[in-house]
Amino acid sequence: MSRSVAGRPELEAARLLLERMGIAPSDLLEVRPTRPPAPTFAEYVPVVAAAVSPGTRRAYGSYWNRVVQAWGDRRIDEPRPSEIEQLRAQVQANVVARRNNRGGRSAAEHLVAALRCLYRRAVADGYLDAADNPALKVDKPRRLPSTRRAIGDARLAQINEVAASTGDDPALDALLIRLHTETACRRGGALGLRLKDLDTDQCLIFLREKGGTSRWQPVSPTLTRHLLAHHAERGDGDREGPLLRYRDGRALTYRRYDYLWARIGQHLRWVHTQQISTHWLRHTTLTWVERTYGHAVASAYAGHTDGGASGSTATYVRATLHEVAVALAGLTGEEHPLAAEA
Repeated sequence: MSRSVAGRPELEAARLLLERMGIAPSDLLEVRPTRPPAPTFAEYVPVVAAAVSPGTRRAYGSYWNRVVQAWGDRRIDEPRPSEIEQLRAQVQANVVARRNNRGGRSAAEHLVAALRCLYRRAVADGYLDAADNPALKVDKPRRLPSTRRAIGDARLAQINEVAASTGDDPALDALLIRLHTETACRRGGALGLRLKDLDTDQCLIFLREKGGTSRWQPVSPTLTRHLLAHHAERGDGDREGPLLRYRDGRALTYRRYDYLWARIGQHLRWVHTQQISTHWLRHTTLTWVERTYGHAVASAYAGHTDGGASGSTATYVRATLHEVAVALAGLTGEEHPLAAEA
């Protein structure tokens, strides 16, 4: 229902009432809601870091630290968009040079994203209005197309051979490579696995990945057996604890992946030169699935949610878990319990 417009008599009556109260109409325009005093960046960054997910904290933590270094004693409502642009330029210019460096664009993008995350929380906490969010007034550098691509069969075999025959724990590393190759899961999904996440009857694992997404993912009977054997050898019987562990029982961390690929790169120069990482395995598997079984199955295999570029049509052509199992059976050459039901 539209709001009615006050007529002349109503306006005159309102003015008369305001005069008797000693209030000028202009005084009403100056009334602002009472807000708590804005904290400094040094005070507020730990609050935001404690409120977000571990994945967000990992992605933005170093950039929040950079903000605290630059503006730690300043209140969060002080910096103007132009100052954020200056800090963005400094971060982009001073990024550590690596072979896969692309002019610091990623660092600049992540800084702006980290500040947008911080200011969204500040708006929610009532420290400033949404219209006053300075990070939204600063552009993020456009993300360039990824340089990652599928790895050829021969070179993937070389990676598996080096992982399984070198290092201080080749059995663990071979298991990691097979897990990521079969499932195309991200590192966080692997590290979050627990014994209770294994459905051994149907050869499924439950993956929790970025953005709070989760899914049941088919795995081969061979991988299922190796995961169970890994827990039997290194686990403590806790079904809620992390499944993947070092020999001494400590839970695996992201550091293992850094060590793994650095070691493989020492043996395979092309891995070192191209900065091959676990995510390349995801590209490899999903490319093969898409070429062989189509986009819908590849999307389900990847754990992508509905929508995006596919629009609402994705709701109707979404692949089933059984179709994903068929694709896995084709990939591994092993029969899968669910594939026969497709």
